[in-house]
Amino acid sequence: MKPGKLAVTCLLFLLFVPLPLSALQHDDQRFRKDLISPEELGAGVVSLDSSVTEIILALGAGQLLRGVTIHDLDVVRRFMARPPEGLAVVGSFFAPDIKKIAGIFEKGRGVIFVHDYHQSIGKELSRYGRVLKLSINGPEDLYEAIRTLGFVLKREEKAEGLVADIKGQIEIISRKAARIPPDRRKRVLRFMGRKDSDSVYVPGDDSFQNLFIRLAGGIPPSFGKKGPMVAVTVDEWRRFNPQVIYGCGGDREVAEKFFGLPGWKDVEAVKEGKIYYFPCDLTCRFSIHSGLFVQWLASTIYEEEFSDLKNLVKEEKILRRRSIAPALELDYVVSAEIVDSRIYDFHHKTLLIRFKEPLDIISTLEGPRRGIQIVGNNFSPPPCWNINHDLGFDAVKKHIFEVLELDPGKASLLYTGADMDNLSVQKASSGSLLVYALATAGVRGNALRTSRDEGSYEEPGTINVIIMTNRRLSPGAMSRAVITATEAKTAALQDLDVRSTCNPLRWQATGTGTDEIIVVSGKGPGANLAGGHTRLGQLIADAVYRAVLDAIRRQNGITPERTIAERLEERGIELYRLLSLPCGICSETRTNAVVMTRLYELLLSKPYTSFMNTAFAVSDLYEKGLIKDLSFFKKICEAMAPSMICRECSLPEDAFPAASEPLRMALEALLKCALSSSCWQNYAFTLKEVAR
Repeated sequence: MKPGKLAVTCLLFLLFVPLPLSALQHDDQRFRKDLISPEELGAGVVSLDSSVTEIILALGAGQLLRGVTIHDLDVVRRFMARPPEGLAVVGSFFAPDIKKIAGIFEKGRGVIFVHDYHQSIGKELSRYGRVLKLSINGPEDLYEAIRTLGFVLKREEKAEGLVADIKGQIEIISRKAARIPPDRRKRVLRFMGRKDSDSVYVPGDDSFQNLFIRLAGGIPPSFGKKGPMVAVTVDEWRRFNPQVIYGCGGDREVAEKFFGLPGWKDVEAVKEGKIYYFPCDLTCRFSIHSGLFVQWLASTIYEEEFSDLKNLVKEEKILRRRSIAPALELDYVVSAEIVDSRIYDFHHKTLLIRFKEPLDIISTLEGPRRGIQIVGNNFSPPPCWNINHDLGFDAVKKHIFEVLELDPGKASLLYTGADMDNLSVQKASSGSLLVYALATAGVRGNALRTSRDEGSYEEPGTINVIIMTNRRLSPGAMSRAVITATEAKTAALQDLDVRSTCNPLRWQATGTGTDEIIVVSGKGPGANLAGGHTRLGQLIADAVYRAVLDAIRRQNGITPERTIAERLEERGIELYRLLSLPCGICSETRTNAVVMTRLYELLLSKPYTSFMNTAFAVSDLYEKGLIKDLSFFKKICEAMAPSMICRECSLPEDAFPAASEPLRMALEALLKCALSSSCWQNYAFTLKEVAR
């Protein structure tokens, strides 16, 4: 999950205290299903609520969207190769841009979906459209919201299918948990971090967070305190004695601080290392992915029990087969399909490509192999990741082959945590020469820069590529194709500015730590060379490059067009932290919401986009030692920052300790621009001004 989304979801959960519904100036979830007129729906939809945005996209109604917050752009890109033309970014979740929303609906009232957090602006937004709120605080709320949107958007069949999928995911866990004896049920606690506090926080007894734990078969705490987040004492902590502790990525830093202290470290989960972190989008709200999260959490809590085949509740089998698109125009291919199966009670998806006759391949996972009739790529879902780790690769591979009815001597697979529904199939051709690249890619969890980052185990994330041609490749050509494909993959990552997850502020990624490639020898005229100077190498590089770009877009929502705000957050720079300034003028004359609105407006404007792109480039070159003198860049930053702002306004020394000097200079200039009331209205930037 991207850092920016994590920050927003965490802040929402940690900081928001809902008011009674009577205080809201807009309709609640139980609105009449005929409330929205065809004219309003025709004018389009603005969604300020991430859960609603995801539902709209999952129902296939993304073309109705006219505006979303900056935090949901990646979700739109994952669902849609081509987002709606003119889709507007209407500020951030915490600071919606009402003027932009008004501009979207200046020709007619539309539909605006809001969250509880937006209660203070509901009345103003109602001037421009029908304002609706779908409160989603549990499974039943989620099902009702999906069905309601399905009715309104005329996607009722899809809505029922989506509800059935989520219910099925939760039902599997209910049946598996029922087999666990009461005396083996585990005490589970959701840890919640606040960097500015000396207390440990957990969800209150009435929080939906504890509902997640119950649905996963765990025993949540009961401290006799209500609210979204409550403080607990060390005595309460020790009395509950959690056996499993989990949080989201944003909790890790605070957890490490407390779990080394007396009392806090003296509980079973800390002693046994049973501390886990999940994407915040899953832990901190109910969404279309909540069924998946319940499964993932349950398999983490009961890893040993779920790894035992005796505890399966459903038959392991192939569920369906579906052909991939586009079809592979290769004479030696019999079929290319994605096979859905149930393995370890969870939904797997496997790409299988069958040949008419045995062929040679080179696999970076298995080495050179002969007599292969099937190659493919297997997706294991998150609930299976701990199971796979517990059982070991060889045992898991053997079991997958058994369920899929594959002969290990005649089949070769790659393995990934990237969903096979996000497979990208790219074709490159020149005359009679034809190349296909089939790729899946996930770079949020363990992207790294080879030669710079340590080889420590990180979260799953993999770029897998299968290369096929209409030529008969020699062993040397197959080997060289691996190098060509790797160079193309790295070029795609660098052109996207994918950051190392180990050190995102300093390095671009060159790959992930688990990337694999299969090259198929193929049939046709012989080919001995596949380097960059050959036409075959050129086509391999072209197909792989486009396949990796597209697969990353499908899996992670990362595209070259993403905003500067998103790229800052990918570097671990959370914009809300820029407001923690040791300067009286900032806190006294500007509210956080106003400053945040200005920050996002600046980052969406062309001059400041160019400025921050320059800062990124200078920062990367500075880290590599290719730029040593920053005097000229300092002049650019000074020209950007208005002179009338208080000179005491500066970034705290510990704001972004890992950030390079040029990036700190740029962030400081950006903040001063946001704090200035006239900067963004009157700013005119020229090289002549900088030269002075």
